[in-house]
Amino acid sequence: MSKKAWIIFVVAIFGLLAGLVIWSRSNSTKIDTSNINPSSIQVASKQNGNIADHVFGKADSKVVLTEYGDFQCPGCGSAEPGVEKIINEYKDYTAYIFRNFPLTSIHQNALSAASAVEAAGLQNKYWEMHSMIYKKQNEWNTLSVDQRTTTFTNYASQLGLDTTKFQADMASSAVAQKISFDQAIGYKVGVDSTPTYFLNGVKLSNSIIEDLQTGSGNQLRDALDTQLKAAGVTPPTRSS
Repeated sequence: MSKKAWIIFVVAIFGLLAGLVIWSRSNSTKIDTSNINPSSIQVASKQNGNIADHVFGKADSKVVLTEYGDFQCPGCGSAEPGVEKIINEYKDYTAYIFRNFPLTSIHQNALSAASAVEAAGLQNKYWEMHSMIYKKQNEWNTLSVDQRTTTFTNYASQLGLDTTKFQADMASSAVAQKISFDQAIGYKVGVDSTPTYFLNGVKLSNSIIEDLQTGSGNQLRDALDTQLKAAGVTPPTRSS
């Protein structure tokens, strides 16, 4: 390659990279969250790929627990059993929302895992896949691109899903938009790590998270009970 041709090639590459950076930045700002109330359950819209918030429990409850999580995050994985147990105990009293916040800079399979769970949701198996992905975190977290797709598709098959549709939905613009929308709301409320929880719009303390990960989870139960009582609702009776 001549010197002139090399210079032209280098200039072209820099131009391409600059274009990608500009596109990335402009693409990340396309989601306008200025009129979004992060504490409210988000309905299906063009902004979120027509995929609404996934709500477990009593959707019209005045007590809403929202998690911003990363399926590959070890901290999220260790908190998940406690969260799952508690939201089942409170499912007739409170609403629980999970929003995607994959930390792609440190977790190479987080975005793909989020896509798998959202794709399962399009076949009405969101919470089943949500639980499976977390429980099998150590099985897929270090896999290659091809291996993780095969593994997630196997999970879909175990759940009785149409695997052809599942793979198409995983790669769809709608699922990508839903994940980006969740992240945009997370950025709006200041999320910078996972897991992060909000109870009726108030960020929960690290102490509550640590208790979910290594303790009884009663600190979260206490917080839920306080909000329920404030709303005039008698909390569920705790088992001994």
